[in-house]
Amino acid sequence: MTSRPAIDRRRLLGWGGAALVGSLLPALPSLSPEAEAAGSPFFREYPFTLGVASGDPLPDAVVIWTRLAPDPTVPDGGLPPESFGVRWEVSEDERFSRVVRRGAVAALPESAHSVHVDVTGLRPDRVYYYRFRAGTAISPTGRTRTAPAVGTHLERLAFAFVSCQNFTAGYYTAYQDLARRDLDFVLHLGDYIYEGDGAGPGAARRLTRSIEAKSLDDYRVRHADYKRDAGLQAAHAAFPFILTWDDHEFDNGYSSDDTDPDSTPEEFFARRTAAYQAYYEHLPLRPANRPVGPAAQLYRRLSFGDLLQLHVLDTRQYRSDQPQCSTDDCPEARDPARTMLGEQQEAWLFDGLGASTAVWDVLGNQVPVRRYGTRQLGGDQWDGYDAARSRLLQFLAQRGPTNPIVVTGDLHSNQVSDLPASFDEPGAPIVATEFMGTSITSGGDETRRTVYDGFGNSWERFRNFGQRGYVAVDLTHDTFLADYRGVQTVRQQISPAYTVEKFALQAGQRGAQIA
Repeated sequence: MTSRPAIDRRRLLGWGGAALVGSLLPALPSLSPEAEAAGSPFFREYPFTLGVASGDPLPDAVVIWTRLAPDPTVPDGGLPPESFGVRWEVSEDERFSRVVRRGAVAALPESAHSVHVDVTGLRPDRVYYYRFRAGTAISPTGRTRTAPAVGTHLERLAFAFVSCQNFTAGYYTAYQDLARRDLDFVLHLGDYIYEGDGAGPGAARRLTRSIEAKSLDDYRVRHADYKRDAGLQAAHAAFPFILTWDDHEFDNGYSSDDTDPDSTPEEFFARRTAAYQAYYEHLPLRPANRPVGPAAQLYRRLSFGDLLQLHVLDTRQYRSDQPQCSTDDCPEARDPARTMLGEQQEAWLFDGLGASTAVWDVLGNQVPVRRYGTRQLGGDQWDGYDAARSRLLQFLAQRGPTNPIVVTGDLHSNQVSDLPASFDEPGAPIVATEFMGTSITSGGDETRRTVYDGFGNSWERFRNFGQRGYVAVDLTHDTFLADYRGVQTVRQQISPAYTVEKFALQAGQRGAQIA
């Protein structure tokens, strides 16, 4: 379960001037009289253009988020460099007749006037509704849900996992379908934004700034471009998101150290600082996840009753540089000193897996664990970190939990692979299954092709190319069911959605089967 920082009782703003009821908030800086005045009409344009979001549900808490941006096409959101008071409330019903928590925070210019409220004192496994108010403007209403208490017996849990949502590649039609489902949460596995200029001839839509993002201003405008999409806003308003990043939130293919030949180390880390700050400013993350310079604690663990323990990984920030060879006999990839997770995160993961009592343990992972399957080396994937992958697979074989699952994004294709204890030993036992989901938009509309065999290896079960969509998961004590959802097109704002394929994994068994 994730931990939360201590919260101090300090000067707080009441809702409409009344005394604060509910969770305690961090100390607020001094606000201008205009910001403190309840109902002061200081916004000429609607400030909640980027919608609302919630995230990282705990049994007694959830994060709610918004950002004030009357003009989201400019870095400051169209606001002056001063603080604004934002009031929030959480209710048990959509009409807000049963408000259970309320309070106020300061939206600060140094944080792009974003708001992150860690709402505590909630009840487990409950649906709540939330909204914000700034001056006379009221935000859209968001719906969220707390996690079931650890160890509580659950009959069912449902979530979806998504990744790779290049704005210029198409519209978020997959999110429109996802938002209509009955889910407990959404897991985002990275590439929430793309830092590139997006100026290719096949672009379905245009960015405000068709340049490669490098400065804090660039990244803020890029995030705002993405956040304005109606489908993405609908999904965020419908479910809490649990997020991690891959590379495009900062720079394509980066690792822990400066690997960009076009920049100095100082420029590299200054740019990473900007990218990490903008990422935090635009997503429902806890204060504990706030970046400190070019570093941020993003790997974490969340539990959902007795059914699920979710290990959210960061396979980007601590990794060694990619190997310089391209075939699967690469000695550099097999160097035991090389790491994908970093020493501390790897130990944290093994400790959590070894101690788990959940029915299912899911690793929220960014890049493919399975071996590529030919002589070619997937250097940016776990292929390029073969010794680190072997440590993970051997741990799962010897000391791992009962039902380990890996969910993955990155490759813009749907795949299912049964992971053996060793890729080098024919007949090695299966220790986990990896469900890889395609992109929301990245890759655009492509020719679709589905393959069930002929991979030339013993571990792959399914590949589906050219399809855009997401994966919906239904969990019970008996079954892990993965519903691969696809959309007809991302070139239009509305598209039919359908099931591409379903795979099931039975508890206590190894190997996925077509459902």
